[in-house]
Amino acid sequence: MTRLILASQSPARTKLLTDAGIRHEILVSDVDEDAVQARYGVTDPHDTALLLARAKAEAVASLPEADGALVIGCDSVFEFDGEAHGKPYTADVAKERMLRMSGSKGVLHTGHWLVDCRDTEGTDESQAAGSGATLGHVTSAEVHFMEMTPEEIDTYIATGEPLQCAGSFTIDGYGGAFIRKVDGDPHAVVGLSISTLRGLLGQAQVGITELWTSGAADPALLRAE
Repeated sequence: MTRLILASQSPARTKLLTDAGIRHEILVSDVDEDAVQARYGVTDPHDTALLLARAKAEAVASLPEADGALVIGCDSVFEFDGEAHGKPYTADVAKERMLRMSGSKGVLHTGHWLVDCRDTEGTDESQAAGSGATLGHVTSAEVHFMEMTPEEIDTYIATGEPLQCAGSFTIDGYGGAFIRKVDGDPHAVVGLSISTLRGLLGQAQVGITELWTSGAADPALLRAE
């Protein structure tokens, strides 16, 4: 059975995979993001997203628990006015950003990095040989924000939701009320593009249907709701 490990503790990412019926495990890396960026000196938001995704995937891939699995690492960076915005962590930073973002737009870059930890010779008939692949891709989407009042911003920040999100917003939570439209893959804005994952798996000679379970969200139920 093909194993996929998500190198992230993000509830949004694992929910995306679960709703898409993709069987996966979770193994969190202990990567120090600030140290990684300081080491490589990357400032471009697009490249930073890929660098951090790779660092997370490779950190988890080095663990014995990852033997025989494929590891996917992800990281998101929001680009606004030419600046890279990660998680704000504090209410003051989140408010300053959101006041500027109100009625404007930015680009959310989500880096994906896949490491194939399967034995390249194959262990037995039940385990396909690994590809030895270590490869990545960045999927970006332009996010357009509605006008937000200071009172709305304060109430949103008080929920705590934006403090741990790249760019100080989400599309799949309270923050969705302030997003007018998305040009690009909306899954990338949540934090993991399912179609990008499919492409990376394909390069590692794994079909995404090999990871499908019966646990995907039922389309009929979603329509009924």
